[in-house]
Formats: sequence, C-alpha cells, structure tokens
Amino acid sequence: MRGIARRTGSQWWTPLKWLIRIPIQVGRLPVATAREVLKHADDESLGRTMRLGAALWSLPHGPEPEEDAPETVAARAEVDRLLDRLGWTTAQEIGSLSPVHRSVVASLATLIRLGYPCEGDYLAEQARLMHQVAVRDLDMMETYPTEAEQVEHAVASAVLYEPLLAALRRLAQEEESARRFGL
Repeated sequence: MRGIARRTGSQWWTPLKWLIRIPIQVGRLPVATAREVLKHADDESLGRTMRLGAALWSLPHGPEPEEDAPETVAARAEVDRLLDRLGWTTAQEIGSLSPVHRSVVASLATLIRLGYPCEGDYLAEQARLMHQVAVRDLDMMETYPTEAEQVEHAVASAVLYEPLLAALRRLAQEEESARRFGL
C-alpha cells in the first residue's frame, strides 16, 4: 500500500499498517480475510473497478441463499426485476457471481420466508437512495491521489461506514417516529 501516513489520535500509522488494523482490529475479520483483501487491493494488474470489486468481494457478506428454497427462486426473480427496473446492467451481467448479489437474494428470500415480502416500489426507492450514497462514496474515494489509496479508502469505508450508515438509518427512524407519533 502506498500513500501518506495518517495520524489517528496520538499515533501515526503507515497506510499498510492502517489498512491491516481496520479489518482485523475494528472489523474483527480473520487475518486470512484481511490478507485476501490486501492482495486484491495491491493488485496493480487489475483495472480500478475490478480491483475495488475484488477487494470488497473478499470482505464477509451475508449468508448464501438456499438455492432450492422456493423463497430463493422468488427472491432471485424479484432482484432481477429490480435490477432491470433500475437499469443496473453491470449488476445484472455479474449476477450471482457477486457475493453482494447473492446476499441481496438471501436477504430478500428471508423476508419472503418470514412473511415480510418487499414491495417492488419500496425496494426500488431504497435502492435509488443507496445509489446516491454510492455516488458520494466514489466521489470521496476519488479525492485520494492514487488507485492504491482509493482502494484503501473503499475497504475502510466498507468496514467502518456500513455500521455507521445502519446506525444513522435507525436514528432517523427514531426521529421520524417521534415526529409522527410523539414520545
């Protein structure tokens, strides 16, 4: 990993040390997973999108879908309709090769199995909001001068910001509930 050293609290970390500590110490990832992430992050033979994807795909994802379950078949069809509706052609082309795609299918299948199916319009609106977040993520990533630092930022964002975004969503739900229904 290249780049400048970062100051965290009273401690200076080199980018490599920083990138290793985030997944292992903060994200509680196994060392082997962190190694895999670093291998892809440092692979200069890959284009930027493939490099980012390989590094991020190496991170843990949700459970795999149960292939034979009827809920998985329904969820996969719903995800296909969603991607078509959104015009997300790359996600359609990659499909189940992506652990993220498989995680979306598995999550939706779980909702269906438990009697909480996601209505298409709601799911599409949520996906559009997440796309806005992704645009901002990549805008921020591009402020880093090298591809190595950009990939480093993307990995750090996945490990550090995803829990923050989930917490902000819950905080927003608390706020909206209090506004609508009072305390």
